[in-house]
Amino acid sequence: MTYFLPSLMLLALVAGIFTGYPVAFLLAGLSVLFMLLGDIALPSFSLITSRVFGAVLENWILAAIPLFIFMGIMLDKSKVANKLLTELEALFGGKPGGMGLAVVIIGIIMAASTGIIGASVVLMGTLALPMMLKQGYDKTVAIGTILGSGTLGILIPPSIMLVVFGDVMQIPIGDLFAGALIPGLMLGGFYALYIIYVALTNPKRVPPGPPPPAGSRAKLALRLSINLIIPGLLISSVLVSIVVGVATPTEGAAIGAFGAMALAFFSRELSWRVLVESLKETCLTTGMILILAIGATAFSLIFKRIGGQSMIEDAASMLGSNPYMVILAIMLLIFVLGFFLEWIEISFLVLPLFAPIVAGLDFGDAFASQSEVMIWFALLVAVNLQTSFLTPPFGYALFYLKGIAIPGVTTADIYRGVVPIVLMQLLGVLLLALFPAIALWLPGKF
Repeated sequence: MTYFLPSLMLLALVAGIFTGYPVAFLLAGLSVLFMLLGDIALPSFSLITSRVFGAVLENWILAAIPLFIFMGIMLDKSKVANKLLTELEALFGGKPGGMGLAVVIIGIIMAASTGIIGASVVLMGTLALPMMLKQGYDKTVAIGTILGSGTLGILIPPSIMLVVFGDVMQIPIGDLFAGALIPGLMLGGFYALYIIYVALTNPKRVPPGPPPPAGSRAKLALRLSINLIIPGLLISSVLVSIVVGVATPTEGAAIGAFGAMALAFFSRELSWRVLVESLKETCLTTGMILILAIGATAFSLIFKRIGGQSMIEDAASMLGSNPYMVILAIMLLIFVLGFFLEWIEISFLVLPLFAPIVAGLDFGDAFASQSEVMIWFALLVAVNLQTSFLTPPFGYALFYLKGIAIPGVTTADIYRGVVPIVLMQLLGVLLLALFPAIALWLPGKF
């Protein structure tokens, strides 16, 4: 009966999630309830208040989140993706799978510029899905390509999720940004190979579009390069300044936000209405993240006080001395949680509980330092959590696409289309687990 209360607290959380009650309020409410059930002195609640202010509201690192969100929204408003998609479609015209490859490339660019999954999926679904279906693309291939490339923003830096990971796990965000670049591009490469495979084996599923006029490919390539230069310089300047340590994540995010607003201005897309809408979206998204952080902070503090951390450590010790078995169990748990929870909730709830356990594992000579272990673990979780947007029944990317899909695209079509993408995601997790150098090579260069 030693762990009766922490077990009951977890069961209450799971039951509450299935009721549909807002998770942030559920976490806060359960923390108060179990503080009373655990006979924890009421003055202890003041510790939660001080921890909320000290660890969340006054946190300088977390100030980068609204700035990165604003940067992504402004880049979306500047209609960079619209121009690039039109030109890539024309450049790849006449080749099976050309439109699909264009969508993957735009998805990678959007991931590096926005980092906002909802915006990327809605934009790609609105622009590309009707064009792909009109061209005769198989529904499942078109849907899967859009969902996969649209969710890369959670991983490819500058990523809001990596900012949260860095703060929660006390890892330099520049190292996480550097480490996430190759895994993110690897997943984008998987999606491109998927399109190429379908084009080679069954070109009727990804038919070619009209070929460009003779002699126009060079002009299209030149125009495409010009349109990539400015956003490319903006994104690379933000990333490089953070990775090499010239600027803090918050300072780099501020540079990016200002640059994105300037780009929208010179694109003649900046207006008072656009600015107000962008600020409103930024405030709403930031508020959602912060209120979840506050609720999760209260929950984790009380959970640890009633013996939850000891319960998890004992459960991990039952897996034996093999550290990879512990990592496998954590990855499976996070994958299952991704069916029901968002990455924000998992990040603030799960990582504070499991990071100390992983930090204490003995991997022998596999890693040069504990810092490498934590970077590797954080990026394993990040790639794993990308699937939380894609797995039914609560995959948010599926809801985003269904909300804007044209008539004729059913929920069953979306579920079928996402299956190969989820399998590629799991392959990415496996490769990253087997070959840590995928995540650690680039951070080791700085």
